[in-house]
Amino acid sequence: MLDKILRLGKDTAIYGLSSIVGRFLNFLLVPFYTNYLLPSEYGVVANVYAYIAFAFVLFGYGMENAYMRYVASLELGDRRENFSTPFFSLVLTSLLCSGALHLFASPVAGIIGLSEAQSLLVVYAAWILCFDTLMIVPYASLRMEEQAKVFAGVRVFHIVLNVLLNIVFIIAVGMKAEGVLLANLIASVVTMALLAWLTRRNVVLRFSVPLYKELLRFGLPYIPAGLAGIAIQVIDRPILKALTDDATVGIYQANYRLGIIMMLCVGMFDYAWRPFFLTQANSEGARELFARIFTYFIGVLLFVFIAVSLLIDDLVRVELFGGYFFSPAYWEGVVIVPWILLAYIFTGAYVNFVVGVNIEKKTHYLPYVTGLGALVNIGANVLLIPLYGMMGAAYATLLSYVVMAVGMYFASQQFYRVEYEWKKVVRMATITVLVIGVGGWFGLEPLTVSGILVKLALIASFAVLSLFTGVIEKKEIDEVRSILVERYKTRTAAPMVNDIPGQP
Repeated sequence: MLDKILRLGKDTAIYGLSSIVGRFLNFLLVPFYTNYLLPSEYGVVANVYAYIAFAFVLFGYGMENAYMRYVASLELGDRRENFSTPFFSLVLTSLLCSGALHLFASPVAGIIGLSEAQSLLVVYAAWILCFDTLMIVPYASLRMEEQAKVFAGVRVFHIVLNVLLNIVFIIAVGMKAEGVLLANLIASVVTMALLAWLTRRNVVLRFSVPLYKELLRFGLPYIPAGLAGIAIQVIDRPILKALTDDATVGIYQANYRLGIIMMLCVGMFDYAWRPFFLTQANSEGARELFARIFTYFIGVLLFVFIAVSLLIDDLVRVELFGGYFFSPAYWEGVVIVPWILLAYIFTGAYVNFVVGVNIEKKTHYLPYVTGLGALVNIGANVLLIPLYGMMGAAYATLLSYVVMAVGMYFASQQFYRVEYEWKKVVRMATITVLVIGVGGWFGLEPLTVSGILVKLALIASFAVLSLFTGVIEKKEIDEVRSILVERYKTRTAAPMVNDIPGQP
């Protein structure tokens, strides 16, 4: 079992390397924006990307998950048909939808709260959507073919190019919001061309109607589910704007992005997790394996939660190149970060629990679970923002992800029961509360040597207490060590020349 978990960990690490490097570079845009864009200007960018996120769900209409499910089993057609059928479908629908948005850019701008002069942002957004959608199946094929390194390389290339173009357009050219979207568009066009070349062998000029019907049947429930999921992620921005102002949205958005480390952990795990559980579903001991993975995964997320929550005040105040990592104008929003981190932990739980609906083709449960989470999110935002401002939006985000995780757990357990190790999870949660509570009791000042040392000690105490309370068992550590040592010996034991067949 641990050998399989380590294989999943290896793939997660490869995907994670691309995510960490790429997202870190992308994350550097946040302090860049906070120093070159006014909060109101950054608020416009955040608002446009919120609508792009919603539209992307419609543009993709579940083809990523449908492709991965059917190419794993090859129930209908061969691998090339399973690639080409959803890909050509997305080519046609994306061109039609993006063309329509381009033609009606001015009225669409008015609908989403932009001025007539900002309608060019809609044009850029339309074609970003088109080219990002065309990448869905090629990216998914690299994951299913276990080409994690190629996948990682392309993603890093895409993000690096986007970051460099942002710097060029905003600093050298002097553009504002339009520079952010134009950089994204050019990066997406170039990356799509690269992916098309890398996956060209999968393309065949055939379109399987029976396969397409099954893909739609599996994938279409992801539209309402995806819209609800995106609503949970971004609907707080438009509501916050309506109840406050663009500056508050900009501060909230910048600090929301400080949860990127937790988002990376969940995202890189998900990239490796979906192909992994689809291929392991029918193996012996699969359910026990999934339960053990959930325990380890939650443990990692709680460790990250403690580390970031304790050190975030220090991070934003670090001085860089005569300024700060975050401009002081944005510091007031740091209080939302722990709540966003906690919300991502429940997102990670949801990602684990979704195993059942994918394996058993019960995707019709998705809209109900995510829809309930979205309704809770909208209602909580409307009720809590007038009372607590941006903190109300953070509370609403956490509450909605809790609802989604709990809902997906009970939905999946009906037809694919997994006995999760809840006692260990509760122990780790208790340790987390204890460590964070002690940190708050000390009232440590940011950027002091004593304060940072105490915080590092508290972070380390989570791992120590997890070991002493039996969350991490010594036999598991010994087994992992023996597996790693054996692998090391296998790789380093090169054959002597005379031992090679055919050599004299």
